[in-house]
Amino acid sequence: MSANLTINTVTARDGSIIHFTDWGHGQPVVFSHGWPLQGDAWEDQMMFLAEHGYRVIAHDRRGHGASSKAWHGNDMDTYADDLATLIEALDLNGAMLVGHSTGGGEVARYIGRHGTGRVSRAVLIGAVTPQMMQSAANPDGVPLAAFDGIREGVKADRAQFFLDLSMPFYGFNRDGAKVSEGMRQTFWLQGMRCSLKSAYACIKQFSETDFTEDLKKMSIPTLVIHGDDDQIVPLATTARRAVEILPQGTLSVYEGAGHGLPQTHKARLNAELLAFLRS
Repeated sequence: MSANLTINTVTARDGSIIHFTDWGHGQPVVFSHGWPLQGDAWEDQMMFLAEHGYRVIAHDRRGHGASSKAWHGNDMDTYADDLATLIEALDLNGAMLVGHSTGGGEVARYIGRHGTGRVSRAVLIGAVTPQMMQSAANPDGVPLAAFDGIREGVKADRAQFFLDLSMPFYGFNRDGAKVSEGMRQTFWLQGMRCSLKSAYACIKQFSETDFTEDLKKMSIPTLVIHGDDDQIVPLATTARRAVEILPQGTLSVYEGAGHGLPQTHKARLNAELLAFLRS
């Protein structure tokens, strides 16, 4: 065990502490969570896959969960490098990387910067790739004003903003939706464990970063999963574009699913992840 690795933390290059959960034995599956959550957002997938003979690892992105509330390094390159530090410290090989939302961008940028030497396949779920924000290269993207509104909400009253955000995040604002107050409160609790600085800074990273060149380097089988009622990360301008760029991309669309499908559609997702691992 290296000097910068403990049973549940690893030290990044700048001294930041990255917390992680590591369960089970077998081929490793590494999870990257969405904004503003933490590694525990993957607990349903982790328990399921660990019970089916896999080693599952989920970290809290810097500034999130139990990791260091760093002032610096809240950028996609550093997120990817922190992930690389974790993978290298645990000496993982043949890993499947799974990223949700911002975490999908983190997975793509990790491969863009560090290659596929330790990775066998990848899964992008409700991911922000190739780019969320409207730009010359992405004319159908989400206007900058929408992300400015998120920034304003986080700065003004992030506790209420996160609670309100949980409704469209899980599709609970749709007619006939069965609302889980427990799920909403869990979203709020995880969001409030993220530092204000990191929550605010990450908005620019998940909205403006262009992952096109990273996707081109993902020369491994990549499963792209997205809900067709995702109100947070629109299907048409992300997943459908990403699968056209990926060298070995396959698209799986969940009818009626919103953004938080790792919770709302966990049975289907768990089964699909297991089948992909075994394929």
